[in-house]
Amino acid sequence: MAEVVLRQVEKTYPNGFKAVHGVDLTIEEGEFMVFVGPSGCAKSTTLRMIAGLEEISSGEIIIGNKLVNHLPPKDRGISMVFQNYALYPHMSVYDNMAFGLKQQKLDKHKIDRRIREAAETLEITHLLDNKPGEMSGGQRQRVALGRAMVRKPDVFLFDEPLSNLDAKLRVSTRVSIAQLHNDLKAEGQNATMIYVTHDQVEAMTLGDRICVLNQGRIMQVDTPMNLYQKPANKFVAGFIGSPAMNLMKGKIELEGSQCFVTLGCGTRFLLPSDKSEQVISKVGQKVWFGIRPEHITVIDDLDNEAVLQDIETLQINVVESMGNEVYLYLAIGKDKLVARVPFSQDQMIKHGDMKPMHFDMSHCHLFDIDTELSLLV
Repeated sequence: MAEVVLRQVEKTYPNGFKAVHGVDLTIEEGEFMVFVGPSGCAKSTTLRMIAGLEEISSGEIIIGNKLVNHLPPKDRGISMVFQNYALYPHMSVYDNMAFGLKQQKLDKHKIDRRIREAAETLEITHLLDNKPGEMSGGQRQRVALGRAMVRKPDVFLFDEPLSNLDAKLRVSTRVSIAQLHNDLKAEGQNATMIYVTHDQVEAMTLGDRICVLNQGRIMQVDTPMNLYQKPANKFVAGFIGSPAMNLMKGKIELEGSQCFVTLGCGTRFLLPSDKSEQVISKVGQKVWFGIRPEHITVIDDLDNEAVLQDIETLQINVVESMGNEVYLYLAIGKDKLVARVPFSQDQMIKHGDMKPMHFDMSHCHLFDIDTELSLLV
């Protein structure tokens, strides 16, 4: 049993600063949970409290049905992989991986078997006699993964393990971690993993669920797709996604039977009937209007378009080519926004072009101006 439960966990430092505010979270056995959020949101602090490297001020931490508040890290059934690898430089890879097992006084044949099985899984068998200084960053991180694996912990903890790697190594090592999780589950071993990152790509590709944190509070816990498509509040909407969701202040207005969101510059967009029904009580009130970059598209032939609603002709201020797609930076009044459109060799878009842009309101988001909670189900 490797379920991890946090009940009203708080952290207050001696100077009175409260870093973690009553976190309630259940991480299921075998789940890959990712903590993500901006710098200073307490994601690493929360992970370190689970590990026992940081004392909690109040609340309960339960690992595998055992209250671990006062247990030292070595007795919590966890293994941790750090950002800086934390390998002994004077020891070989084999001895680094064996160190914790020797402390447990395991039989040397069992130690050898575990090390060689982990090394084969991580494709580092040929490095077992090397020392950390003789290897690349990616190889050292694989060794750190192997050292965690051989302990066969109840829970794996990862504290930004890829942040010191270059872009290509981050991708390959990320795949290795995902494969490790899948392999452990397939073998019936404990595979509960808690992973801290500030990188959205890591969060979205690795996590079964993602816990979005801000200023020591949980903003939303959900699957990657639900976080992206159904953000619970303005913070999650603006944090998850790259480029970020466009967010602008607007007002809900009614004209006849039709409901609109009107921006500060006077531009207005028609709300679909299903969204209108949910915000009809907000008529006359200000809201936050959000739309993702991929839901703003260029209209090439206005005369042949079946849908002529929610189209604005806007000037392209900046064009960023990403290869297979293009980011277009625009403005509506004082509001700046970005559109993400497919690259087309036949229809090159240049700085300064005026283009009709369609806003797909079936995918728009509306948030309360005060609470910043979503107004849409």
